[in-house]
Amino acid sequence: MSLAKFLRHKSVEQLQAEVGLRTDFRRVLGLWQLTAIGIGGIIGVGIFVLAGQQAALNAGPAVALSFIIAGFGSACAALCYAEFAGLIPVTGSAYTYGYAVLGEGAAWIIGWDLLLEYALVVAVVAIGWSGYVQ
Repeated sequence: MSLAKFLRHKSVEQLQAEVGLRTDFRRVLGLWQLTAIGIGGIIGVGIFVLAGQQAALNAGPAVALSFIIAGFGSACAALCYAEFAGLIPVTGSAYTYGYAVLGEGAAWIIGWDLLLEYALVVAVVAIGWSGYVQ
């Protein structure tokens, strides 16, 4: 892959012009579905399984502070995604923003990173709940 292909990108105007075309992704998940995915990943292991184990074995009462810090970090990430959606209001989240700003190669890496992130969230929730059930 040449450097020119790796760095090529589309302007925001080009991305917005392509919104209605048949080649464009359709928005399938709405606000409630995306919120449910996020809450499921957070609550799935974080509240029911991980908090009790960590409080008992490692941190004691300080685990509550760590969850507050993690919540603040999650809120910052949510604001970043809101900024992406406001700057480039087309389908694709961080991938589209990366494509417009950093280029096609970086957007490809971001896209695969997002897929790995979702796969790991599902795996961690499954491991946590199976440990809880056992």
